Amino acid sequence: MLILLTFSQNQLDLFSNRDVDTVLQRIDSSQNIWLRCVNFRDRAGTGRILNHFQLNPSRVNMVFNHTPTGMDEETEDCLFDNYEILTHQLKNREFEVARGSILLGSNFIITFEITEVKIFTVLTNNLQKRNIDLQKSGIDYLFYLIFKDILNNYHTVFEYISRELDDLEDEVLGNFGNESTYHKIASMRQSTRFGRRNFQSIKSLLIMMDYEDLQWISPPVKTLFNQEFVHHIDNLWQEYQSLRVWMSELMEIQRDNIASETSDRINRLTMLSAVFLPITFIAGVYGMNFKYMPELEQPWGYPAAIAVMALIVIGSIVYAKKQRWL
Repeated sequence: MLILLTFSQNQLDLFSNRDVDTVLQRIDSSQNIWLRCVNFRDRAGTGRILNHFQLNPSRVNMVFNHTPTGMDEETEDCLFDNYEILTHQLKNREFEVARGSILLGSNFIITFEITEVKIFTVLTNNLQKRNIDLQKSGIDYLFYLIFKDILNNYHTVFEYISRELDDLEDEVLGNFGNESTYHKIASMRQSTRFGRRNFQSIKSLLIMMDYEDLQWISPPVKTLFNQEFVHHIDNLWQEYQSLRVWMSELMEIQRDNIASETSDRINRLTMLSAVFLPITFIAGVYGMNFKYMPELEQPWGYPAAIAVMALIVIGSIVYAKKQRWL
């Protein structure tokens, strides 16, 4: 699906269609443009889109061969970024990651969304409803709003993670969890590393703004990035690190719980073996086929042997319970 948002001082329009040529015909180059390509994996169509905006054809490979490299340093035709946004949606115990590419030009933004980014959809709806005054601003201000919503998204993600960890902590500390609890925490911890990549990508953008004269971002918007994002990223980074430490501690405790439970089971099996070892010895003795065994001729031999065995079992169990081995 292609979603085209165009705006100027006088108007703001939203148009969506699946056909590339139909959407390209609607583009007015005199306006500011945000073109969202959602679940759009047509290489030829992507080439036509990039050609329409006079972008380097090599960008097609950069869009389709997605690598989490962050900002591309070649900014002659546009500012290019591959993004990975951590979401609070779970799939197979791991948090889902929204991947794609974003390109910023003189009057356009193109986002290639491998999976639909809900925060982009919310932003689009807010712009359409005029909840955000965008018409007096340039396309770089929309670029700023996109990254602002990406960072705000992490407050929701981290809050969700905190609630999940609260429940898991009750299981771990109450020793109600099992091995699946450990794997769930481990999967959560592993999947949150994409948040680190996202922060590093935005930090790379801020560094580029400080050391390079980016023609795509005006000084006022650059000031907004520096004023709001530097401390915002630092706060989110600290929260991210705290959650990672929390997960590590829960994993360590749960690992100890599993080891303790395993050790307890081994102790029980060892104790049971120790209880039945004397009985096995007695049975082995009387299982030998010697002719001269006096107990074989005694009428009380069998019940006496059974009684001795029973006393050994009962005595061993009582002793083990007093020692808290069972």
